[in-house]
Amino acid sequence: MKNPWTKKNPFMSMWLSGANAAIGSARGRATAETKRQANAMVTEGTKQMVDLWASALSLPTKPRRKRSK
Repeated sequence: MKNPWTKKNPFMSMWLSGANAAIGSARGRATAETKRQANAMVTEGTKQMVDLWASALSLPTKPRRKRSK
């Protein structure tokens, strides 16, 4: 006599396939968003560093005096 606990269940197989597809899709979206945020942080950090060095290396300007009438 066959053991019913080892028999394949087509409904369980379909449910697991659907769940796997949904979770895989959500994981892909989460991974893409994480990459976008990381790239934005790197871009912002690079911009701040360039602004800092550009202002540090530029020549100081003389303060403008107000013209009196």
